[in-house]
Amino acid sequence: MDQETKVCQKCKQDFTIEPDDFALYEKMDLPSPVLCPYCRYKYGLAFWVNGRFRITKSALSGKTIITVLPESVPFPIYERNEFVSDKWDPLTYGKDYDSSRPFIDQVVELQSKVPHPHQTGTKNVNCDWTDDIWESKDTYLTRSGAWCEFINYGYRVISCKNSIDLTFCWNLERSYDCFYCFKSYNLKYSFNSRDCMDSSFLYDCRNCQDCFMCWNLRNQKYCILNKQYSKEEYDKKLQEYNLKSWAAIQNLKRNFWQHIGLDAVHRQNYNVQAVNSTGNFLNNDKNCYQCYFLEESENCRYNFRGYGNKESIDLSGCYSLEKGALCVMDQFGGYGNTCNLYTTSCRYSSYLDNCEECEYCFGCVGMRKKKYCILNKQYTEAEYKELVEKIKSVMEKNEEWGNFFPLSAAYSGYNLSLAHMMFPMSEGEALKFGAKWEKTVEPHYENIISGDDLPDTIDQVTDDITKKRILCPETKLSYNITQDELSFYREHEIPLPRRHFDWRTLERFKPFSLMAIPQKGVCYKCKKEIEHYYSPELGFKKIACLEDYQREIA
Repeated sequence: MDQETKVCQKCKQDFTIEPDDFALYEKMDLPSPVLCPYCRYKYGLAFWVNGRFRITKSALSGKTIITVLPESVPFPIYERNEFVSDKWDPLTYGKDYDSSRPFIDQVVELQSKVPHPHQTGTKNVNCDWTDDIWESKDTYLTRSGAWCEFINYGYRVISCKNSIDLTFCWNLERSYDCFYCFKSYNLKYSFNSRDCMDSSFLYDCRNCQDCFMCWNLRNQKYCILNKQYSKEEYDKKLQEYNLKSWAAIQNLKRNFWQHIGLDAVHRQNYNVQAVNSTGNFLNNDKNCYQCYFLEESENCRYNFRGYGNKESIDLSGCYSLEKGALCVMDQFGGYGNTCNLYTTSCRYSSYLDNCEECEYCFGCVGMRKKKYCILNKQYTEAEYKELVEKIKSVMEKNEEWGNFFPLSAAYSGYNLSLAHMMFPMSEGEALKFGAKWEKTVEPHYENIISGDDLPDTIDQVTDDITKKRILCPETKLSYNITQDELSFYREHEIPLPRRHFDWRTLERFKPFSLMAIPQKGVCYKCKKEIEHYYSPELGFKKIACLEDYQREIA
Protein backbone atom coordinates (compact mmCIF):
# COMPACT_ATOMS: atom_id res chain seq x y z
CA MET A 1 0.00 0.00 0.00
CA ASP A 2 1.00 3.61 -0.45
CA GLN A 3 1.95 5.88 2.40
CA GLU A 4 -1.02 6.83 4.59
CA THR A 5 -1.49 9.59 7.16
CA LYS A 6 -3.64 8.94 10.22
CA VAL A 7 -4.55 10.81 13.41
CA CYS A 8 -3.28 9.13 16.58
CA GLN A 9 -6.14 8.08 18.86
CA LYS A 10 -4.12 9.09 21.95
CA CYS A 11 -2.20 12.30 21.24
CA LYS A 12 -4.37 13.39 18.27
CA GLN A 13 -1.26 14.17 16.19
CA ASP A 14 -0.87 13.15 12.56
CA PHE A 15 1.44 10.22 11.87
CA THR A 16 2.49 8.39 8.75
CA ILE A 17 2.29 4.69 7.97
CA GLU A 18 4.99 3.83 5.44
CA PRO A 19 4.63 1.25 2.66
CA ASP A 20 7.18 -0.98 4.43
CA ASP A 21 5.03 -0.77 7.57
CA PHE A 22 2.00 -2.00 5.67
CA ALA A 23 4.05 -4.84 4.19
CA LEU A 24 5.23 -6.07 7.59
CA TYR A 25 1.82 -5.72 9.27
CA GLU A 26 0.26 -7.65 6.39
CA LYS A 27 2.92 -10.33 6.71
CA MET A 28 2.05 -10.64 10.42
CA ASP A 29 -1.67 -10.73 9.57
CA LEU A 30 -2.27 -7.53 11.53
CA PRO A 31 -4.22 -4.34 10.86
CA SER A 32 -2.38 -1.03 10.59
CA PRO A 33 -1.91 0.85 13.88
CA VAL A 34 -4.21 3.54 15.25
CA LEU A 35 -1.53 5.05 17.52
CA CYS A 36 1.51 7.04 16.41
CA PRO A 37 4.93 5.41 16.99
CA TYR A 38 5.63 7.37 20.19
CA CYS A 39 2.29 6.56 21.75
CA ARG A 40 2.96 2.94 20.79
CA TYR A 41 6.32 3.13 22.58
CA LYS A 42 4.67 4.59 25.67
CA TYR A 43 1.90 2.00 25.57
CA GLY A 44 4.27 -0.97 25.32
CA LEU A 45 6.79 0.31 27.86
CA ALA A 46 3.97 0.94 30.35
CA PHE A 47 3.82 -2.87 30.77
CA TRP A 48 7.52 -3.11 31.69
CA VAL A 49 7.61 -2.93 35.47
CA ASN A 50 10.22 -0.66 37.02
CA GLY A 51 8.73 -0.76 40.50
CA ARG A 52 10.11 -0.37 43.97
CA PHE A 53 11.52 -3.44 45.65
CA ARG A 54 9.41 -4.74 48.50
CA ILE A 55 9.37 -7.76 50.82
CA THR A 56 6.34 -10.03 50.80
CA LYS A 57 5.40 -13.73 51.00
CA SER A 58 4.92 -16.33 48.29
CA ALA A 59 1.20 -17.08 47.97
CA LEU A 60 2.05 -20.76 47.50
CA SER A 61 4.47 -21.54 50.34
CA GLY A 62 4.64 -18.43 52.50
CA LYS A 63 8.35 -18.12 51.73
CA THR A 64 9.77 -14.60 52.06
CA ILE A 65 10.36 -13.06 48.63
CA ILE A 66 11.49 -9.72 47.26
CA THR A 67 9.64 -8.37 44.25
CA VAL A 68 9.06 -5.22 42.21
CA LEU A 69 5.44 -6.19 41.61
CA PRO A 70 3.26 -3.78 43.59
CA GLU A 71 0.72 -4.79 46.21
CA SER A 72 -2.04 -3.78 43.81
CA VAL A 73 -1.58 -6.71 41.41
CA PRO A 74 -4.73 -8.89 41.42
CA PHE A 75 -2.97 -12.21 40.83
CA PRO A 76 -1.13 -14.42 43.38
CA ILE A 77 2.68 -14.07 43.39
CA TYR A 78 4.75 -17.26 43.63
CA GLU A 79 8.46 -17.54 44.31
CA ARG A 80 10.16 -18.04 40.94
CA ASN A 81 11.29 -21.65 41.54
CA GLU A 82 7.83 -22.53 42.83
CA PHE A 83 6.26 -20.96 39.76
CA VAL A 84 8.14 -23.31 37.41
CA SER A 85 7.67 -26.36 39.67
CA ASP A 86 5.05 -29.13 39.58
CA LYS A 87 3.46 -27.87 42.80
CA TRP A 88 0.63 -26.28 40.83
CA ASP A 89 -0.98 -26.72 37.41
CA PRO A 90 -1.94 -23.73 35.20
CA LEU A 91 -4.47 -25.94 33.39
CA THR A 92 -6.69 -25.94 36.49
CA TYR A 93 -7.48 -22.30 35.64
CA GLY A 94 -8.67 -23.23 32.14
CA LYS A 95 -11.93 -21.80 30.88
CA ASP A 96 -14.10 -22.13 27.78
CA TYR A 97 -14.17 -19.38 25.18
CA ASP A 98 -17.26 -17.20 25.42
CA SER A 99 -18.10 -15.80 21.97
CA SER A 100 -20.44 -13.21 23.50
CA ARG A 101 -17.57 -11.39 25.25
CA PRO A 102 -14.43 -9.66 23.90
CA PHE A 103 -11.64 -12.21 23.84
CA ILE A 104 -9.04 -9.86 25.37
CA ASP A 105 -11.36 -9.28 28.32
CA GLN A 106 -11.40 -13.02 28.90
CA VAL A 107 -7.58 -13.16 28.82
CA VAL A 108 -7.35 -10.28 31.30
CA GLU A 109 -9.80 -12.03 33.60
CA LEU A 110 -7.62 -15.15 33.43
CA GLN A 111 -4.52 -13.03 34.04
CA SER A 112 -6.01 -11.72 37.28
CA LYS A 113 -6.35 -15.25 38.69
CA VAL A 114 -3.31 -17.23 37.50
CA PRO A 115 -0.14 -16.96 39.65
CA HIS A 116 2.86 -15.00 38.38
CA PRO A 117 6.56 -15.35 39.36
CA HIS A 118 7.96 -12.86 41.85
CA GLN A 119 11.02 -12.12 39.74
CA THR A 120 12.22 -12.19 36.14
CA GLY A 121 15.60 -13.85 35.55
CA THR A 122 17.35 -17.18 36.08
CA LYS A 123 20.69 -18.75 37.03
CA ASN A 124 21.58 -16.11 39.61
CA VAL A 125 23.49 -16.40 42.89
CA ASN A 126 22.71 -14.01 45.77
CA CYS A 127 20.61 -11.70 43.61
CA ASP A 128 17.42 -11.55 45.68
CA TRP A 129 17.13 -7.75 45.47
CA THR A 130 17.05 -7.64 41.67
CA ASP A 131 14.68 -7.99 38.74
CA ASP A 132 15.25 -8.96 35.11
CA ILE A 133 18.75 -10.15 36.05
CA TRP A 134 20.28 -13.19 34.33
CA GLU A 135 23.26 -15.40 35.16
CA SER A 136 24.70 -12.96 37.67
CA LYS A 137 26.21 -13.06 41.16
CA ASP A 138 26.10 -10.82 44.24
CA THR A 139 24.05 -8.11 42.57
CA TYR A 140 21.93 -5.73 44.65
CA LEU A 141 19.03 -3.38 43.87
CA THR A 142 19.71 -3.71 40.17
CA ARG A 143 17.32 -4.10 37.25
CA SER A 144 17.85 -5.41 33.72
CA GLY A 145 21.26 -7.01 33.45
CA ALA A 146 23.20 -10.14 32.66
CA TRP A 147 26.54 -11.73 33.50
CA CYS A 148 27.33 -9.27 36.28
CA GLU A 149 29.15 -9.64 39.61
CA PHE A 150 29.07 -7.35 42.64
CA ILE A 151 26.92 -4.62 41.11
CA ASN A 152 24.87 -2.22 43.23
CA TYR A 153 22.18 0.11 41.88
CA GLY A 154 22.58 -0.78 38.21
CA TYR A 155 20.13 -0.47 35.36
CA ARG A 156 20.68 -2.22 32.01
CA VAL A 157 24.16 -3.50 32.86
CA ILE A 158 25.89 -6.24 30.88
CA SER A 159 29.09 -8.04 31.96
CA CYS A 160 29.95 -5.45 34.60
CA LYS A 161 31.86 -6.13 37.84
CA ASN A 162 32.59 -4.48 41.19
CA SER A 163 30.78 -1.23 40.38
CA ILE A 164 28.04 1.02 41.72
CA ASP A 165 25.48 3.31 40.06
CA LEU A 166 25.79 2.25 36.43
CA THR A 167 23.12 2.89 33.81
CA PHE A 168 23.23 1.34 30.34
CA CYS A 169 26.81 0.12 30.66
CA TRP A 170 28.66 -2.84 29.17
CA ASN A 171 31.90 -4.43 30.39
CA LEU A 172 32.76 -1.92 33.11
CA GLU A 173 34.80 -2.83 36.17
CA ARG A 174 35.53 -0.91 39.38
CA SER A 175 33.52 2.03 38.08
CA TYR A 176 31.03 4.49 39.55
CA ASP A 177 28.23 6.79 38.38
CA CYS A 178 28.49 6.15 34.63
CA PHE A 179 25.95 5.89 31.87
CA TYR A 180 26.26 4.59 28.34
CA CYS A 181 29.89 3.56 28.79
CA PHE A 182 31.65 0.49 27.44
CA LYS A 183 34.75 -1.65 28.10
CA SER A 184 36.29 0.59 30.73
CA TYR A 185 38.07 0.22 34.06
CA ASN A 186 38.02 2.56 37.05
CA LEU A 187 35.83 5.10 35.29
CA LYS A 188 33.73 7.63 37.22
CA TYR A 189 31.11 10.30 36.49
CA SER A 190 31.25 9.63 32.74
CA PHE A 191 28.89 9.41 29.76
CA ASN A 192 29.25 7.83 26.31
CA SER A 193 32.87 6.77 26.64
CA ARG A 194 34.62 3.56 25.62
CA ASP A 195 37.87 1.73 26.28
CA CYS A 196 38.98 4.16 28.98
CA MET A 197 40.61 3.64 32.36
CA ASP A 198 41.56 5.51 35.53
CA SER A 199 39.57 8.59 34.49
CA SER A 200 36.69 10.77 35.66
CA PHE A 201 34.22 13.12 34.01
CA LEU A 202 34.62 11.96 30.41
CA TYR A 203 32.22 12.54 27.54
CA ASP A 204 32.57 10.89 24.15
CA CYS A 205 36.13 9.76 24.80
CA ARG A 206 37.78 6.66 23.33
CA ASN A 207 40.85 4.78 24.52
CA CYS A 208 41.87 7.39 27.09
CA GLN A 209 43.75 6.86 30.34
CA ASP A 210 44.28 9.17 33.29
CA CYS A 211 42.09 11.93 31.90
CA PHE A 212 39.80 14.29 33.81
CA MET A 213 36.96 16.59 32.72
CA CYS A 214 37.49 15.89 29.01
CA TRP A 215 35.37 15.48 25.90
CA ASN A 216 35.83 14.17 22.34
CA LEU A 217 39.32 12.83 23.05
CA ARG A 218 40.87 9.87 21.25
CA ASN A 219 43.90 7.89 22.44
CA GLN A 220 45.01 10.46 25.01
CA LYS A 221 46.64 10.36 28.41
CA TYR A 222 47.13 12.88 31.24
CA CYS A 223 44.62 15.47 30.02
CA ILE A 224 42.50 17.87 32.10
CA LEU A 225 39.86 20.00 30.39
CA ASN A 226 41.30 18.76 27.08
CA LYS A 227 44.71 20.21 27.90
CA GLN A 228 47.79 18.00 27.82
CA TYR A 229 49.96 17.60 30.95
CA SER A 230 52.93 15.52 31.93
CA LYS A 231 52.25 12.73 34.43
CA GLU A 232 53.72 14.77 37.26
CA GLU A 233 51.76 17.88 36.29
CA TYR A 234 48.57 15.84 35.92
CA ASP A 235 48.87 14.23 39.35
CA LYS A 236 49.57 17.58 40.98
CA LYS A 237 46.75 19.39 39.16
CA LEU A 238 44.25 16.64 40.02
CA GLN A 239 44.79 17.20 43.73
CA GLU A 240 43.34 20.71 43.39
CA TYR A 241 39.85 19.35 42.70
CA ASN A 242 39.16 17.79 46.10
CA LEU A 243 37.35 14.74 44.68
CA LYS A 244 36.62 13.42 48.18
CA SER A 245 34.10 16.21 48.77
CA TRP A 246 30.42 15.76 47.92
CA ALA A 247 30.00 19.53 47.45
CA ALA A 248 33.00 19.67 45.14
CA ILE A 249 31.68 16.78 43.06
CA GLN A 250 28.33 18.53 42.57
CA ASN A 251 30.11 21.66 41.34
CA LEU A 252 32.24 19.57 38.99
CA LYS A 253 29.14 17.87 37.60
CA ARG A 254 27.55 21.23 36.83
CA ASN A 255 30.75 22.55 35.22
CA PHE A 256 31.19 19.34 33.25
CA TRP A 257 27.70 19.57 31.74
CA GLN A 258 28.37 23.19 30.81
CA HIS A 259 31.41 22.06 28.84
CA ILE A 260 29.40 19.25 27.24
CA GLY A 261 26.78 21.78 26.18
CA LEU A 262 29.10 24.52 24.95
CA ASP A 263 32.38 22.88 23.92
CA ALA A 264 31.78 19.24 23.02
CA VAL A 265 30.94 18.21 19.48
CA HIS A 266 27.93 15.88 19.28
CA ARG A 267 27.37 13.50 16.38
CA GLN A 268 23.81 13.63 15.11
CA ASN A 269 23.04 10.22 16.60
CA TYR A 270 24.68 7.59 18.81
CA ASN A 271 24.43 4.77 16.30
CA VAL A 272 27.37 2.42 15.80
CA GLN A 273 27.55 0.11 12.78
CA ALA A 274 23.91 0.75 11.95
CA VAL A 275 23.38 0.02 8.25
CA ASN A 276 20.39 1.58 6.51
CA SER A 277 18.80 2.25 9.90
CA THR A 278 17.15 5.16 11.69
CA GLY A 279 16.60 5.92 15.35
CA ASN A 280 19.12 6.31 18.16
CA PHE A 281 21.39 4.17 20.35
CA LEU A 282 21.61 1.46 17.68
CA ASN A 283 24.48 -1.02 17.71
CA ASN A 284 25.29 -3.39 14.85
CA ASP A 285 21.83 -3.26 13.28
CA LYS A 286 20.73 -3.54 9.67
CA ASN A 287 17.58 -2.26 7.99
CA CYS A 288 15.99 -1.09 11.23
CA TYR A 289 13.56 1.83 11.12
CA GLN A 290 12.73 4.17 14.00
CA CYS A 291 14.27 1.89 16.59
CA TYR A 292 15.93 2.82 19.89
CA PHE A 293 18.38 1.03 22.18
CA LEU A 294 18.47 -1.90 19.78
CA GLU A 295 21.44 -4.22 19.22
CA GLU A 296 22.33 -7.01 16.77
CA SER A 297 18.99 -6.81 14.97
CA GLU A 298 17.84 -6.86 11.38
CA ASN A 299 14.78 -5.80 9.38
CA CYS A 300 12.92 -4.38 12.40
CA ARG A 301 10.60 -1.41 12.71
CA TYR A 302 9.56 0.50 15.83
CA ASN A 303 11.55 -1.60 18.32
CA PHE A 304 12.29 0.02 21.68
CA ARG A 305 14.96 -1.77 23.74
CA GLY A 306 15.91 -5.09 22.29
CA TYR A 307 18.63 -7.45 21.17
CA GLY A 308 18.89 -9.97 18.37
CA ASN A 309 15.45 -9.39 16.85
CA LYS A 310 14.65 -10.09 13.21
CA GLU A 311 11.82 -9.06 10.91
CA SER A 312 9.67 -7.72 13.75
CA ILE A 313 7.56 -4.66 14.40
CA ASP A 314 6.32 -2.80 17.48
CA LEU A 315 8.41 -4.58 20.12
CA SER A 316 9.36 -3.39 23.61
CA GLY A 317 12.16 -5.09 25.52
CA CYS A 318 12.28 -8.19 23.33
CA TYR A 319 15.32 -10.45 23.03
CA SER A 320 15.96 -12.77 20.10
CA LEU A 321 12.42 -12.60 18.70
CA GLU A 322 11.89 -13.34 15.01
CA LYS A 323 8.76 -12.50 13.03
CA GLY A 324 7.11 -10.99 16.09
CA ALA A 325 4.73 -8.07 16.47
CA LEU A 326 3.21 -6.05 19.32
CA CYS A 327 5.13 -7.92 22.03
CA VAL A 328 6.56 -6.77 25.35
CA MET A 329 9.40 -8.72 26.98
CA ASP A 330 9.11 -11.69 24.61
CA GLN A 331 12.52 -13.28 25.00
CA PHE A 332 14.96 -16.08 24.18
CA GLY A 333 14.10 -17.52 20.81
CA GLY A 334 10.49 -16.53 20.26
CA TYR A 335 9.16 -16.96 16.73
CA GLY A 336 5.96 -15.94 15.02
CA ASN A 337 4.40 -14.34 18.11
CA THR A 338 1.83 -11.57 18.40
CA CYS A 339 0.69 -9.53 21.41
CA ASN A 340 2.69 -11.47 24.02
CA LEU A 341 3.63 -10.16 27.45
CA TYR A 342 6.59 -11.45 29.53
CA THR A 343 7.00 -14.70 27.62
CA THR A 344 10.08 -16.91 27.20
CA SER A 345 10.96 -19.21 24.28
CA CYS A 346 7.42 -19.38 22.87
CA ARG A 347 6.48 -19.89 19.21
CA TYR A 348 3.47 -19.34 16.97
CA SER A 349 1.45 -17.93 19.87
CA SER A 350 -0.64 -14.86 20.63
CA TYR A 351 -1.98 -13.07 23.70
CA LEU A 352 0.19 -14.95 26.17
CA ASP A 353 1.15 -13.62 29.59
CA ASN A 354 4.11 -15.11 31.50
CA CYS A 355 4.24 -18.34 29.51
CA GLU A 356 7.41 -20.34 28.87
CA GLU A 357 8.39 -22.77 26.10
CA CYS A 358 4.90 -22.97 24.63
CA GLU A 359 3.88 -23.48 21.00
CA TYR A 360 0.57 -22.81 19.30
CA CYS A 361 -1.07 -21.33 22.38
CA PHE A 362 -3.64 -18.54 22.33
CA GLY A 363 -4.77 -16.35 25.21
CA CYS A 364 -2.96 -18.29 27.96
CA VAL A 365 -1.39 -17.23 31.27
CA GLY A 366 1.37 -18.95 33.27
CA MET A 367 1.64 -21.98 30.98
CA ARG A 368 4.87 -23.97 30.60
CA LYS A 369 5.86 -26.39 27.85
CA LYS A 370 2.30 -26.63 26.51
CA LYS A 371 0.87 -26.89 23.01
CA TYR A 372 -2.56 -26.27 21.51
CA CYS A 373 -4.06 -24.45 24.51
CA ILE A 374 -6.62 -21.65 24.54
CA LEU A 375 -7.44 -19.77 27.74
CA ASN A 376 -5.40 -22.38 29.66
CA LYS A 377 -7.54 -25.22 28.34
CA GLN A 378 -6.04 -28.14 26.40
CA TYR A 379 -7.28 -28.98 22.88
CA THR A 380 -6.27 -31.34 20.11
CA GLU A 381 -4.42 -29.81 17.15
CA ALA A 382 -7.53 -29.87 14.98
CA GLU A 383 -9.75 -28.43 17.71
CA TYR A 384 -7.17 -25.70 18.43
CA LYS A 385 -6.86 -24.56 14.83
CA GLU A 386 -10.62 -24.48 14.32
CA LEU A 387 -11.30 -22.51 17.49
CA VAL A 388 -8.45 -20.04 16.95
CA GLU A 389 -9.77 -19.23 13.49
CA LYS A 390 -13.22 -18.68 14.96
CA ILE A 391 -11.86 -16.39 17.71
CA LYS A 392 -9.72 -14.39 15.25
CA SER A 393 -12.69 -13.96 12.92
CA VAL A 394 -14.80 -12.53 15.73
CA MET A 395 -11.92 -10.33 16.90
CA GLU A 396 -11.35 -8.98 13.39
CA LYS A 397 -15.06 -8.26 12.98
CA ASN A 398 -15.05 -6.32 16.27
CA GLU A 399 -11.72 -4.59 15.45
CA GLU A 400 -10.18 -6.31 18.46
CA TRP A 401 -7.53 -8.40 16.70
CA GLY A 402 -4.15 -6.69 16.84
CA ASN A 403 -4.95 -4.69 19.98
CA PHE A 404 -2.53 -5.29 22.84
CA PHE A 405 -3.64 -5.93 26.42
CA PRO A 406 -5.46 -2.90 27.87
CA LEU A 407 -3.34 -0.58 30.01
CA SER A 408 -5.49 -1.59 32.98
CA ALA A 409 -3.84 -5.03 32.71
CA ALA A 410 -0.31 -3.66 33.23
CA TYR A 411 1.24 -5.07 36.40
CA SER A 412 2.00 -1.59 37.74
CA GLY A 413 1.02 2.03 37.32
CA TYR A 414 2.66 4.20 34.66
CA ASN A 415 4.83 5.86 37.30
CA LEU A 416 6.43 2.50 38.15
CA SER A 417 7.16 1.48 34.57
CA LEU A 418 9.96 1.98 32.07
CA ALA A 419 7.61 4.22 30.10
CA HIS A 420 7.80 6.79 32.89
CA MET A 421 11.61 6.77 32.69
CA MET A 422 11.66 7.34 28.92
CA PHE A 423 8.49 9.40 28.48
CA PRO A 424 7.66 10.99 31.85
CA MET A 425 4.05 11.97 32.53
CA SER A 426 2.24 13.57 35.41
CA GLU A 427 -0.46 11.55 37.14
CA GLY A 428 -3.14 13.45 35.26
CA GLU A 429 -1.44 12.92 31.90
CA ALA A 430 -0.98 9.19 32.57
CA LEU A 431 -4.62 8.74 33.57
CA LYS A 432 -5.74 10.64 30.46
CA PHE A 433 -3.52 8.34 28.38
CA GLY A 434 -5.47 5.44 29.88
CA ALA A 435 -2.75 4.12 32.19
CA LYS A 436 -2.91 3.45 35.90
CA TRP A 437 -1.02 5.38 38.58
CA GLU A 438 0.47 3.68 41.61
CA LYS A 439 0.06 5.18 45.07
CA THR A 440 3.12 4.41 47.17
CA VAL A 441 3.66 4.78 50.89
CA GLU A 442 7.10 4.76 52.49
CA PRO A 443 7.37 2.62 55.64
CA HIS A 444 8.24 4.40 58.86
CA TYR A 445 11.77 3.81 60.15
CA GLU A 446 13.49 4.67 63.40
CA ASN A 447 17.01 6.12 63.53
CA ILE A 448 16.63 7.98 60.23
CA ILE A 449 18.79 10.90 59.08
CA SER A 450 18.50 13.29 56.14
CA GLY A 451 20.77 12.77 53.15
CA ASP A 452 21.68 16.45 53.36
CA ASP A 453 23.18 15.82 56.81
CA LEU A 454 25.67 13.22 55.66
CA PRO A 455 29.38 14.05 56.01
CA ASP A 456 30.96 15.89 53.11
CA THR A 457 33.78 13.35 52.66
CA ILE A 458 34.01 9.61 53.08
CA ASP A 459 36.86 10.07 55.57
CA GLN A 460 34.35 11.54 58.03
CA VAL A 461 31.97 8.56 57.83
CA THR A 462 31.91 6.07 60.71
CA ASP A 463 30.99 2.39 60.52
CA ASP A 464 27.63 2.90 62.23
CA ILE A 465 26.26 4.55 59.05
CA THR A 466 25.31 1.02 57.91
CA LYS A 467 22.84 0.80 60.80
CA LYS A 468 20.93 3.95 59.85
CA ARG A 469 18.22 4.79 57.33
CA ILE A 470 18.85 7.84 55.17
CA LEU A 471 15.96 10.02 54.00
CA CYS A 472 16.25 11.33 50.44
CA PRO A 473 15.26 15.03 50.42
CA GLU A 474 14.08 14.79 46.80
CA THR A 475 11.85 11.69 46.89
CA LYS A 476 11.15 11.40 50.65
CA LEU A 477 12.14 7.74 50.26
CA SER A 478 14.66 6.13 52.56
CA TYR A 479 17.69 4.02 51.72
CA ASN A 480 20.63 2.48 53.49
CA ILE A 481 24.37 2.06 52.99
CA THR A 482 25.53 -1.57 53.00
CA GLN A 483 28.87 -2.65 54.39
CA ASP A 484 30.16 -3.67 50.95
CA GLU A 485 29.02 -0.34 49.55
CA LEU A 486 30.79 1.55 52.31
CA SER A 487 33.99 -0.38 51.63
CA PHE A 488 33.76 0.52 47.94
CA TYR A 489 33.33 4.23 48.70
CA ARG A 490 36.27 4.18 51.06
CA GLU A 491 38.50 2.36 48.63
CA HIS A 492 37.67 4.80 45.82
CA GLU A 493 37.44 7.89 48.07
CA ILE A 494 33.88 8.60 46.94
CA PRO A 495 31.54 10.67 49.16
CA LEU A 496 28.32 9.00 50.28
CA PRO A 497 25.33 9.48 47.96
CA ARG A 498 22.72 11.84 49.39
CA ARG A 499 19.80 10.80 47.22
CA HIS A 500 17.75 7.60 46.90
CA PHE A 501 19.17 5.11 44.39
CA ASP A 502 16.09 5.28 42.15
CA TRP A 503 16.40 9.07 41.99
CA ARG A 504 20.07 8.68 41.04
CA THR A 505 19.17 6.30 38.23
CA LEU A 506 16.47 8.63 36.93
CA GLU A 507 18.87 11.58 36.98
CA ARG A 508 21.39 9.64 34.90
CA PHE A 509 18.57 8.51 32.63
CA LYS A 510 17.32 12.01 31.84
CA PRO A 511 19.57 12.57 28.79
CA PHE A 512 18.22 9.34 27.29
CA SER A 513 14.65 10.59 27.57
CA LEU A 514 15.76 13.76 25.78
CA MET A 515 17.39 11.81 22.94
CA ALA A 516 14.53 9.61 21.75
CA ILE A 517 12.65 12.00 19.47
CA PRO A 518 14.15 13.20 16.15
CA GLN A 519 14.76 16.92 15.80
CA LYS A 520 15.34 19.07 12.75
CA GLY A 521 18.49 21.17 12.81
CA VAL A 522 21.64 22.18 10.99
CA CYS A 523 25.20 20.93 11.30
CA TYR A 524 27.12 23.54 13.26
CA LYS A 525 30.07 23.08 10.88
CA CYS A 526 28.80 22.78 7.31
CA LYS A 527 25.34 24.29 8.00
CA LYS A 528 23.47 21.61 6.05
CA GLU A 529 20.10 20.43 7.37
CA ILE A 530 20.27 17.28 9.48
CA GLU A 531 18.05 15.12 11.65
CA HIS A 532 19.48 14.69 15.13
CA TYR A 533 18.25 13.44 18.52
CA TYR A 534 19.11 16.20 20.99
CA SER A 535 16.21 18.02 22.60
CA PRO A 536 16.67 21.80 22.82
CA GLU A 537 16.38 21.29 26.58
CA LEU A 538 19.87 19.76 26.58
CA GLY A 539 21.36 23.02 25.31
CA PHE A 540 23.99 21.37 23.08
CA LYS A 541 25.53 23.98 20.75
CA LYS A 542 27.80 21.93 18.50
CA ILE A 543 25.69 19.25 16.81
CA ALA A 544 27.43 17.86 13.75
CA CYS A 545 26.51 15.73 10.78
CA LEU A 546 28.23 12.35 10.74
CA GLU A 547 30.74 13.44 8.11
CA ASP A 548 31.90 16.54 9.98
CA TYR A 549 31.94 14.72 13.30
CA GLN A 550 34.19 12.04 11.82
CA ARG A 551 36.49 14.60 10.24
CA GLU A 552 36.82 16.64 13.42
CA ILE A 553 36.68 14.02 16.20
CA ALA A 554 36.80 10.38 15.15
